[in-house]
Amino acid sequence: MLELQHLKKYYTVGENTTKALDDVSIAFRKQEFVAILGPSGSGKTTMLNMIGGLDRYDSGNLIIEGKSTDTFKDSDWDAYRNNSVGFIFQSYNIIGHLSIIDNVEMGMTLSGVSTVVKKQKAEEALIRVGLKDHMHKRPNQLSGGQMQRVAIARAIANDPEILLADEPTGALDSETSDEIMQLIQELSRERLVIMVTHNPELAHRYADRIIEFADGKIQNDSNPYNGHDEEASFKLKHTKMSYLTALKLSFKNIMTKKGRTFLTVFASSIGIISIAIVLALSNGFQKQIDKTQSDTMASMPITISTVASDTSGAQSALSASKGFSKHHYVEADTSQAEKAQHINQLDNNYLKYVKNISQKDAQNIAITYGTGMNLIKENDGKWGTVKFSNVNPDSQTMDTMGMMSSVTGVGGSVYPIDRNGKQSFLKKNYKVLAGSYPTKKTDIVLIADRDNKVNVSALKNLGIKAKANQKFDYDELVGTSVKLIPNNRFYQKQINGHFLPNPDFNKMAHAQDTQTLKVVGILRVKGKNSDGLLANGIAYSDQLTKTVYNTNKDSDIVKAQAVSPINVITGATIDPATRAQLLTALGGDKTASTIQIYPSNFKKKDNVLKYLDQYNNGKQKSAKIIYTDMAGQVSKLTGGMMDAITYVLVAFAGISLVTSMIMIAIITYTSVLERTKEIGVLKALGARKKDITRVFDAETAILGLGSGIFGVAVAWLATFPINHILESLTDLTNVSQLNPVHAIVLVIISTVLTILGGHIPAKMAAKKDAAIALRSE
Repeated sequence: MLELQHLKKYYTVGENTTKALDDVSIAFRKQEFVAILGPSGSGKTTMLNMIGGLDRYDSGNLIIEGKSTDTFKDSDWDAYRNNSVGFIFQSYNIIGHLSIIDNVEMGMTLSGVSTVVKKQKAEEALIRVGLKDHMHKRPNQLSGGQMQRVAIARAIANDPEILLADEPTGALDSETSDEIMQLIQELSRERLVIMVTHNPELAHRYADRIIEFADGKIQNDSNPYNGHDEEASFKLKHTKMSYLTALKLSFKNIMTKKGRTFLTVFASSIGIISIAIVLALSNGFQKQIDKTQSDTMASMPITISTVASDTSGAQSALSASKGFSKHHYVEADTSQAEKAQHINQLDNNYLKYVKNISQKDAQNIAITYGTGMNLIKENDGKWGTVKFSNVNPDSQTMDTMGMMSSVTGVGGSVYPIDRNGKQSFLKKNYKVLAGSYPTKKTDIVLIADRDNKVNVSALKNLGIKAKANQKFDYDELVGTSVKLIPNNRFYQKQINGHFLPNPDFNKMAHAQDTQTLKVVGILRVKGKNSDGLLANGIAYSDQLTKTVYNTNKDSDIVKAQAVSPINVITGATIDPATRAQLLTALGGDKTASTIQIYPSNFKKKDNVLKYLDQYNNGKQKSAKIIYTDMAGQVSKLTGGMMDAITYVLVAFAGISLVTSMIMIAIITYTSVLERTKEIGVLKALGARKKDITRVFDAETAILGLGSGIFGVAVAWLATFPINHILESLTDLTNVSQLNPVHAIVLVIISTVLTILGGHIPAKMAAKKDAAIALRSE
């Protein structure tokens, strides 16, 4: 069954060579109890390790059931130990963090035996050795004799052909020794048992064959067996340990050291906690910045006016002037403001170009026409004119009987309707104090500030009798209405060709083509950052100005003013520039006075600016369109700042994460040292190098996963006090927000890094020599 042919094993230390096995040849029967006697250092244990595949011979051959082992690979020896050999050790070598039955099942676990069969065989083995009532206990609950019975049960559970016992009674009293020897003797009737012992009395009493060993050689054999050539019938069944099994083993080991495990997890999680808090703050601050940017986009839209300022030339002039002049004269020059002035031609082609801006980049675009509005209102039974318009304050406008006036900021502000026809701008930035949001272009609203104050001049322009500091109930203002009169109804042509307002206001008010503008709500900004989006006072849709222009562009007064060199209302002579402004006020100029573009956010703003710049490519300076980007300065200050801060803080926090990884490596290495004997036991049971590595990798994976989950949980809990502190210091609410995606990624990173940190010690554990590992304490 088993034959050793000229086996040699020499150990060389310096110049000294020890011959542990010196040309040993011997054969063993399939069923016999062989006792090997000899003094310490004689080579008997070395021979036992050679037979068990725990050590390798230098030369010679080991024949198992007719099959030579001189071509065996490590995996073949692992399979041989698992399936064909059972070990009984003097010091039991029971794995302390496993239960008794788990210890007995371990060899079968490595063989891939099913759970049901494995449990059945383990129970049968424990019953056979007399431990039926102890199989679910822990090793520290058993006596020495019971521990040795567990070792025997583990050795026979997988039904090996060879049982190897190394001083199985060395740590037992005489009575228990006899019990163990009787059990081993019984087992020898079914298989080959080879026992190394220092006790000749027990050997002669129980063994069938006595081999005396000295100086690495067999000195005497009481029942020699010559053996014979057999046809090679030995087959290897390679072992395998699943990742799940490795996880279970590691988890059970970790749970035996709960205190140290918690401290390890806590210490390892510090890096994760740091990064998670940084990311939570970054996430929250970024949302605050995004909100601020969104509000900034609303309060400082990209503005394109008829008269713009081109600052590029002025900046070039300033940069070109490097010192003071040394001339003894002064030179007349135009001002930088005059040089920078630029007239934008906001014609239909350009309006079409602007309207093609992607809706993803800018949902709201307000196009305002400079036309005036003919407004009247009835007060105390008497009709009279009122005034509010969005005419540029710097332009020279007509003020005949108060019909049109430059009252932007006092009289009226224009808000955009989004490009889907919905009222998203007001709903996003303003809350309703009374009434409702506007739904029609003839609906107007009153804009109050944070103190619920509305400009008194705006109220007067609506025909409301108001004084400074006077208080109004909401219902006194909501529902106020004025009449919008078209030019042909409002102006009458005189005999001299001039035009004057129609004095019959009552008739105009009830004419079919007269429209009613009604105050449908009083609105107030939602957030502190929204102050200044719209001027305090009256606000109306940009669609209203377009409607007024479409109504009045072909009116009689517009046609007359278009060809007349004089003011058709006053009869005064006017220059071409004044006439153009007058035509605009009357609704006779197709050119928009102002275009306001509201990008979705700062990044989208860059897309809008690139789009607007493309229009100017290849055009002369006079044909270019100059825009004003007030928010651009804010963008330069804040753009990328939060990202940069986050990167720096994450980098510093990452240092603690790397430190944690190093600590895990040290802890794993310590665990390897502590569990050296366990490594030897696993190898004796047939565990492969990759199985050992897998066990320790699984342990670091559990620690890494635990560290990640613990760190993320602590960071999430920390967001509550952090938010409370920040709110009390800065008035910013809900700043610290841990993104669930970030949390998951951090747990994965923690797990991966700890596995990487512990993998080198795990590989070291796998390379440990089984025989040396079993001798460690």
